[in-house]
Amino acid sequence: MVLLEHSVVVRPANVDDSDGLRTLLNEIIRIGGTTAITNELSLEEMRDWFISGDDVVSCFVAVYPAGAVVGFQSLSRYGDLPAGWVDIATFARRSQHKSGVGSALFPHTRKAAKQLGFTTINASIRVDNVGGLAYYSRMGFETYLVEDSDPKAEGRVFNRIHKRFDLNNG
Repeated sequence: MVLLEHSVVVRPANVDDSDGLRTLLNEIIRIGGTTAITNELSLEEMRDWFISGDDVVSCFVAVYPAGAVVGFQSLSRYGDLPAGWVDIATFARRSQHKSGVGSALFPHTRKAAKQLGFTTINASIRVDNVGGLAYYSRMGFETYLVEDSDPKAEGRVFNRIHKRFDLNNG
C-alpha cells in the first residue's frame, strides 16, 4: 500500500471492494456524460468487468483509510485489441475529479501492465468527455484514432477518441 496526500491509499482491488466500486461507478452512470456504460451494474457485473473476471488484468483502488472508495483503475483484455495491448478504465468519485486520484492510480496500473508483458495501454474515451480526454493526455497518452462516423450505424451510442500509451517509452 502507498499512502498519498490527503490520506488516500492506493492498493490492488479485491472482491470485497465490489460494492464500493459499484456504488461509485453507478453514481457516474446516473449522472451521465463521462462513460459509455449506460446501465447501472450489479455486483456480479462489477466483479466480472473490473475486478476478477476472465478478461480483467489488474484493478487498483484509491480509498480513504476508513475504507471509502474515491476512485479505481482497471486493465482488461476485451474485444479485438492487437497483441500486447490492454484496455484501461479510470473512474473517480465526482467530488474527487481534478484531485489527483487518477494521477495516483496510474503509476500502479502502468507498472502492472509492464510487469505482465504488455507493450501498449489503450484508452477509449467518449468524444464529449473533456475531463477524461485531458486526464489521459496529462498521463502521456497520444491519440491514434478518432471515431467520427455515425455511431448508430455501428450499433454504439457514443463516438470515441482512442489514445495509446507506449509502455516502452513510459
